[in-house]
Amino acid sequence: MPQQEICDQLIKLFATAPIKKTTGMTLSYNDKGQGIFDFKRNPNFDHALNDVHDGLIATLLDNAGWFTVAAHYGCWVVTVEFSVKLLEEARQENLQSIGTLIRAGKRLATAEMKVVSESGRLVAIGSGTFATTSKSIESSN
Repeated sequence: MPQQEICDQLIKLFATAPIKKTTGMTLSYNDKGQGIFDFKRNPNFDHALNDVHDGLIATLLDNAGWFTVAAHYGCWVVTVEFSVKLLEEARQENLQSIGTLIRAGKRLATAEMKVVSESGRLVAIGSGTFATTSKSIESSN
C-alpha cells in the first residue's frame, strides 16, 4: 500500500504536466492506492463522429496504470508496454479510469486498467507492464 505522501507528490507532479492542462484530466487516489483519472467530456478531443477519440481513452488507461504503479514504488517508472481493448463508445459521457496493481516485482510491475462512463458502462480495459527507474518521485518536482 503506497504512503499518502507519495500519492500527494504524484498528484502535484501530474498537476504540472502539459497533458493535464490540455485535457483537463484530474488525478486522485483511493484508499487502496489505485490511481483514478477523471475526464470531463470535451468536444476538442472528439473524432469526426463527435465522440471521444480512442487515443484519449488509451491515454486514460496508460495514466491509470502508470500512476498506480508509481505510487507503490515511490520512484519514477516507465511504461514498457500496454494493451487496449475498446469495448464501447463513450457516448459523449464523462469518463473515469482506474488502475489496479496486479504484481509488483523488483524491477517490473503489472497493472490492469479500466475506463468507465459516468453511467457505469465499461468502455475500455487494458493491461500494462511498467519498469522502475532509479529516479525518485521527489527529484521530479
